[in-house]
Amino acid sequence: MPNYEHVFICRQDLTSVQAETLAEEFKVTLTDNGGKIVGAEYWGLRSIAYRMNKNRKGHYFMFKSESNSKAVEEMERLMNIHEDIMRFLTIKVKEHTDEPSIMMNSRNKEEERV
Repeated sequence: MPNYEHVFICRQDLTSVQAETLAEEFKVTLTDNGGKIVGAEYWGLRSIAYRMNKNRKGHYFMFKSESNSKAVEEMERLMNIHEDIMRFLTIKVKEHTDEPSIMMNSRNKEEERV
């Protein structure tokens, strides 16, 4: 099955628990349609470069999955409909790495400085 990376941004007025619950719903949608989640990361509440839907911040998530195109299309369709999702991006990759993403590495380095 093809490998994908999915990144999406939720509205800033959601609590982190609500945002993680929303992410779990999308994980279930992906797995119910024949996909498999390889990894998931919560990048936190981060600033956005420009205003989106009157928001300056958003909860960022990333999934790594092995899925067929039908599962990805269904998840994207639901993300498009959901009012709490501001943006999403799905990228097809050749293979997944076991390492954390660049965003998580930079976040860990920032925490070490403090």
